Amino acid sequence: MKKTVDVSLPLGPLHPCFKEPARLKCETRGESVVRTEVELGYVKKGIERIMRGRPWQEVMFLAERICGICSVIHNMVYIEAVEEISGIAVPDRAAYLRVIVNELDRIQSHILANFSYCYTIEHETLAMYLLNLRETAMDELERVTGARVTCSYMVPGGVRFDLAEEDAAALRQGLDHIETELERFVRMFRDGPLIALRSRGIGILTPEDARVAHAVGPTARASGIAVDLRTEHPTYRRLGFAPVTRTGGDNYARTMLRFDEVAQSIGLIRRCLDEMQPGPVRGGGEVRGGEARHAGEAPRGELTYYVKTDDHGRIAEIAVRTPSIMNIEACTHFMLRGVLSAADITSTFISSDPCVACTER
Repeated sequence: MKKTVDVSLPLGPLHPCFKEPARLKCETRGESVVRTEVELGYVKKGIERIMRGRPWQEVMFLAERICGICSVIHNMVYIEAVEEISGIAVPDRAAYLRVIVNELDRIQSHILANFSYCYTIEHETLAMYLLNLRETAMDELERVTGARVTCSYMVPGGVRFDLAEEDAAALRQGLDHIETELERFVRMFRDGPLIALRSRGIGILTPEDARVAHAVGPTARASGIAVDLRTEHPTYRRLGFAPVTRTGGDNYARTMLRFDEVAQSIGLIRRCLDEMQPGPVRGGGEVRGGEARHAGEAPRGELTYYVKTDDHGRIAEIAVRTPSIMNIEACTHFMLRGVLSAADITSTFISSDPCVACTER
């Protein structure tokens, strides 16, 4: 067989730019990447199996432990699936509070993703600025829910507790701070010559390839595909939500799109605070037997839960499909194919915001 590959270049499984263990096995011709294979490490194997047979209350805490970076949406989609099975309604104020918490979680997740990207291309100053800004979002998440990571804020029929007026005012101040700092950091990223050199035209995912790979979330929207499950959520519809897209399809577009969505999330939270009326935050209801498939928009894209409960409220069957697996496939087969420099492999991989914990359940 004619030799077409010059070098096999392994990266990982432990790499300073990877938050979790993953190995990229790249075959290169000169500096160009010809083929890539990704091996994901072991993080939380068996969590779906552990959920089966347990009461829905215990599974609520397990669900948000699938991913520590986007735990709120796991809580939200699981609880909405249980509500769908049981026909439980949510009061208006609780519905707005769910959006507030979900968008705060999206803000911290997107800022963390862009921190990782800036760190990978060795723009450590901007990376540290972003990591510091993420703390404000985490503080506001704690202010509303009482916890920074595993919040368990949403319960069937509503949320655990209301948002006090003084906390709402403090939340507005936190959003003002994030917005002001974000504008400064976006200018640094957008206009910085180093970042442009390392990001524009690299790791391109065309709309056609994105559809073939079933890419979701910011990875797909940065390639011009306007798919966002928030458009189908009743509370987001009430807020007039429309997805943000970009057309570059490269590392630069994916990073800028996350900045765009942080600004959009700030606007959504402010609208919720403005429109939210006093009222109950828990409507009550009893979990019944049945099954449902429910999906929501996680920071990385579509998150789907299939839940089957018995008549005692125990989880008879559950399956979780997270967005990372599709985006990692898109990155492996399309974004990394043809990358002209081995130095851009890690940054292209990180630009898809991969999460091993989401894929290895």
